[in-house]
Amino acid sequence: MNYKKYINFINGRYASEGLRITAGIILPSLVMHYFDMLSLGIVMSVGALCVSVADTPGAVKHRLAGMFSCSLLVAGISVITYYSAANAFLLGAVLFICGFIFSMLTVYGNRSSSVGIAVMLIMVLSLQDPLQGRDIWITAGYTLAGGIWYMLYSLVLYRLRPYHFIQQVLGDYITGVGSFLKLRGSLYATDPDYDKINEQLLQSQVQIEAEQKMLSDLLFNTRAIVKETTHTGRVLVKIYLEVAELYESVMTSYQHYDVMHEQFDATGILQDYHTVINAFAREIDEIGMAVRSGISSETGSETILLVKGARKHFDELRLTHMNENNVEDFVGLGRIMKNLEDLAAKIKLLHGYTGYEISLKTNNIGTAIEAHTETSPDIRPSLFFDNLNFRSNTFRHALRVSLAMLAGYLIAVMFKIDRGYWILLTIVVILKPAYALTKKRNMDRLIGTLAGIIAGMFILYFVKNNNVLLALMVCFMVASYTFMRTNYFLCVLFMTPELLIFFHLLYPGNISELMQDRIIDTAIGSVIAFFASLFLVPAWERHSIRTYMAEMLQANEKYYRTIAWQFTPDAVKDITAIKLARRNVLIVLANLSDAFTRMLSEPKRHRQGIKNVHKFVSVNHTLISHLATLSWYLQTNKVSFRSANLVPWIEATTQYFKTAEQLLTGPNEIIVLPPQPHLGDLQDMINNLLEKRKTELMNGQLETPTKKELVETKSVTDQFNYILSDASAIHKLCMEHDREMKS
Repeated sequence: MNYKKYINFINGRYASEGLRITAGIILPSLVMHYFDMLSLGIVMSVGALCVSVADTPGAVKHRLAGMFSCSLLVAGISVITYYSAANAFLLGAVLFICGFIFSMLTVYGNRSSSVGIAVMLIMVLSLQDPLQGRDIWITAGYTLAGGIWYMLYSLVLYRLRPYHFIQQVLGDYITGVGSFLKLRGSLYATDPDYDKINEQLLQSQVQIEAEQKMLSDLLFNTRAIVKETTHTGRVLVKIYLEVAELYESVMTSYQHYDVMHEQFDATGILQDYHTVINAFAREIDEIGMAVRSGISSETGSETILLVKGARKHFDELRLTHMNENNVEDFVGLGRIMKNLEDLAAKIKLLHGYTGYEISLKTNNIGTAIEAHTETSPDIRPSLFFDNLNFRSNTFRHALRVSLAMLAGYLIAVMFKIDRGYWILLTIVVILKPAYALTKKRNMDRLIGTLAGIIAGMFILYFVKNNNVLLALMVCFMVASYTFMRTNYFLCVLFMTPELLIFFHLLYPGNISELMQDRIIDTAIGSVIAFFASLFLVPAWERHSIRTYMAEMLQANEKYYRTIAWQFTPDAVKDITAIKLARRNVLIVLANLSDAFTRMLSEPKRHRQGIKNVHKFVSVNHTLISHLATLSWYLQTNKVSFRSANLVPWIEATTQYFKTAEQLLTGPNEIIVLPPQPHLGDLQDMINNLLEKRKTELMNGQLETPTKKELVETKSVTDQFNYILSDASAIHKLCMEHDREMKS
């Protein structure tokens, strides 16, 4: 039994979130029930439920602003909905207008989008039991009270355990880096499936970048952490920085694996490397679990022996197999061995930090804050109005949601469906900006609802004790909120029997009609959402993917120039600029990879150019690995090589990026290819070093100054050569993509 998986789940942030949200929602009902006011308690719980949607991770000031504004909007919209329900035409107009406006909030980011969804939820739930007169304001007041309660409850819990959530997110981030390392290590296994592994690496990278962005917001945009003087706060920041550097060093380990397998498979050294990397992945997983649960961890003795064994094997190979014909291959093999030893040192250091007892050098924390601090969210009203056009995917999505809600409302009115709000609720939670996300949510909701109803019927048939049913309802509620952000199918699967038990306890009687209505209403809502995403001003990724590709090229060029010019003589090293450019390029790559993944789920007729896009994403992933390698050389001061002869390479590579971007965004004109750089003196110098080194090897000289100079020179020039080759390939792919899209 893999007990670690269950420990990680129990200590993870999603299980804690499920418990926290459930408690925050049901406590008002329990308290009010004690005073014999259960109906008002349920109203407060509904307000708390809506505000919990806006309680997304982030800096405390952003969470406070989001939940407070959500509380006010939820109460206000509930009043508008109750009053407009008196007239069918007015209610239809309110649903359409509010559905459009609150879907447009997506332009201000994920938190504002969550607020918009919460407001649409209360608008739909208010249709369940229309009120009149004074009752409207009483209900709105209790709804507001429930929202304010949840906001205060959530912030108080944070104040009581300010580091707990950060530890959980940091633990997930560390575990993700370990999984990424294990995937990279599989490239050293015998007969690796390069395409499959690269695809998994891209998906893993998207997840890691999302965790990294969240951690940056939590650690560096929260004043209490940034200004923290306690040892715990400093250790958490330090762990994050060390893991971020470890992740970057993992990315620098890219090699030409097919060549390496051809040269060294028979020696067994690559299998040793694979074994060591798997051991590292297990160690990192242990660190993640330790950080998440607040316990300390230690480096495994087996891992230390594996690293020593790999070093011994490599040294023996140098003595027995290295000759004048394979010097260059051994340079690459030696770099890998050195990277593994550096990783071992980093992992040992991270193990030490989990005990929170090690003394810290905090001289790099100030630089990290400067490189990671986010700017304040852009909340200009003009941003909303600038997106009111069909070029904006947000506008298309908002129009789609409002039209779908209006269609669902009209169907409910025309056919006199008793619980028509379930149709609207299904549309609100299923309909997403991207077709692929809507399609997946549609299937999850339909299958999850059906399976949940079967489970609910089974429970209600065999369990007659109301106390047991209440306990089961709470358990289902916790499970539903636990999987709310990670697995929508399981969320719906647990939510459905929870709702059935709730209605059974609230309105005892024949539950079969309720279950039948839920199936029918969910199906109607799903069908409307599906056809809306397919036919109502759809936003196919093939239309927007060029924008993501152009942003990728811009980020590549900036990252490359920031790094490359620092390898020329007299250049001033600027590590902060490198980290900022690297952070931006990884975010853009994650967005591009995410868009490509969505494109894969779209109908085949809308996937024009997908093969070239796939190649483009893969080549950029490789390119960033090479750029990260050069960045690592600069940050660690392990390579002193600098040369003015690199300037032609830098200019040619930059020109490739610029002309490729012009192909995607510029006017139709003749694109002039950049000239191939003249290697000249630099190539001659490398050849002379190789010849000199070969002579030394023939004379039995292993450790010489020539070896150090050759390794440093080759390490840098190889990366520049790889990057130039990747830039050329990217330029060619952009030409082919442009030609295919115009055909």
